[in-house]
Amino acid sequence: MSDILQRLVELKTAGKPVCLCVVIKTSGAVPRHAGSKMLVFPDGRSEGTVGGGGVEQAALAAALEAFRDGKPRTVSYSLKGEDDSSLGVCGGDMEVYIEPQLPADTLLILGAGHVGRAIAQAARPLGFQIVVVDEREGLLDPTVFYGCRLIHADIADVPDKLEIGPRTFIVDVSHGSDVDVAGLPAILKSKASYIGVIGSKKRWATTLTGLRAQGVSEDMIAKVKSPIGLAIKAETPEEIAISILAEVIEKKNTKSA
Repeated sequence: MSDILQRLVELKTAGKPVCLCVVIKTSGAVPRHAGSKMLVFPDGRSEGTVGGGGVEQAALAAALEAFRDGKPRTVSYSLKGEDDSSLGVCGGDMEVYIEPQLPADTLLILGAGHVGRAIAQAARPLGFQIVVVDEREGLLDPTVFYGCRLIHADIADVPDKLEIGPRTFIVDVSHGSDVDVAGLPAILKSKASYIGVIGSKKRWATTLTGLRAQGVSEDMIAKVKSPIGLAIKAETPEEIAISILAEVIEKKNTKSA
């Protein structure tokens, strides 16, 4: 295995985002042969090379764009020096395949009660990195939540313990409106793609009153979907879990599309 591929495996194992760039076709005189590889990181750093100069800068820019839309692409570069679009004067052409290697989306479950357990169990085959948070340490049983990352913390402290970004989907199934009022202001400042809060209309009205009393803006409150889940008349924790995960999947796939 090449050093670049070994490095790619290390980064994927660690859950680090990286973009793989591979020269897949060349003709004429070019700076690097087919099979040459480069890794690009979200901050613009790179390891390895696909040719240096204009080709490398163009491939790096294409890799950063691939991070933004999550889609692989093949780009072609001319080095014939015949016009302004040429990236060199070597005399040949190159094709570079660019593939973003992104960590799994995160499903962040706030609450380890009956519904939280049902969601974690139903979500296992869906490819999420599952994180479960609860301030009640006794509920965070690794034999129940096997395969999940467990965090013993108040909801308000979660952003300090976990990176929450556009690939994070949050389902708040905590055990009370008072827990949500205390914790949601910190969560609402995040860039999560989805924030759903469980509860009846009365519970959400109570939560709204508490959030507004703390000065949480209407724009922040508008990030919340409550009641959470699709309207399928769910009653049991298992049915509610399916309702919630169906909504998360819909949001995730719509975002990807």
